[in-house]
Amino acid sequence: MVENQNITGQYVVIKALENGVTIIGLTRGRDTKFHHSEKLDKGEIMIAQFTEHTSAIKIRGRAEVLTKHGQLRTDD
Repeated sequence: MVENQNITGQYVVIKALENGVTIIGLTRGRDTKFHHSEKLDKGEIMIAQFTEHTSAIKIRGRAEVLTKHGQLRTDD
């Protein structure tokens, strides 16, 4: 199966603005399921990639997110 390179392979940068920011990776497929989580402390940065297994990334806590579409911040 050939994946659409416009979807997979894209990276996002997540910078924690407070301690305890949780990053959760969700799977592709018929049933979306949790498959990985990371906890970041203030100032830590994570670079995440969408893959054939990861279709969504959920962020809990105050964070700054950089994508090819621009810069976002979670609400306070």
